[in-house]
Amino acid sequence: MAIGAIERRQGKWAESTVNLEKAASLSPMDAWVLENLAHNYRANKNFETADKLFDRAIAAAPNSLSARAQKAELAVDWKGDLSVMEKELAKMPPAVDPDGLVTFARVQLLLLQRKFPGALALLKQLPQDVSQHKPRELFDGAIYTFLKDKERAVSAFERARPIAEKALRESPDDASRHVTLGVILAGLGKKDAAIAEGKRAVELLPESQDALDGPKTTVALAQIYAWTGESDQALQLLDRSLSTPNGVTLPFLRLDPMWDPLRNDPRFQALIDKHDTKA
Repeated sequence: MAIGAIERRQGKWAESTVNLEKAASLSPMDAWVLENLAHNYRANKNFETADKLFDRAIAAAPNSLSARAQKAELAVDWKGDLSVMEKELAKMPPAVDPDGLVTFARVQLLLLQRKFPGALALLKQLPQDVSQHKPRELFDGAIYTFLKDKERAVSAFERARPIAEKALRESPDDASRHVTLGVILAGLGKKDAAIAEGKRAVELLPESQDALDGPKTTVALAQIYAWTGESDQALQLLDRSLSTPNGVTLPFLRLDPMWDPLRNDPRFQALIDKHDTKA
């Protein structure tokens, strides 16, 4: 499993999958191994196999929040299907919410359903540091942006900015923290500074050095470009990402309100149609 985990970050997906398959054959009831193998198939758009592996992981560890969450996320990436997430969240007892992860998943579901007022209300129940050093105010700002309430959006992003800047000072080589600050700056209309943060994130975590997480950083830069009016660059990165292992998927692009700045651009629909035909 360790060798396979290294190989996929090197972009050696076939070799990685062989090793992870071997790990799963040696430990067929280890949910963590099964989840990692599923990641490989999901990253390479073999969603059906990934889904079956997540089912095996759930059978091996019925109380695993991770396996259930990833099965739900897979359904969104694969088919744009939110019903799996709804079903899994409905099963969660109210007392089960480690670090607010279940509540955050409910917020994400409401966002994809475009139930923005509900997401905003639920967000208030979350701890300040919502996810991977992303301040709660960042999500407040994004939701107010979706609601087209510019004044409240700017206020939220202004509150989020010093929190993100402090986190970045503590770990300046963390690509995800540059992304967080970049999105906040984009929300504040500080175009050049936002793009600079997004580019720095890609420099720190390029796809050439990390084929697993690098593509996600590329997509984050595309989001910053979209939010700052640089549609050409955003669409160019998305075009590549749609054909890149562990890149963005068409169903998620269609659902995620983060991409709303591009929806009125005919090139965005043309991009979707192009990759839909390929699929």
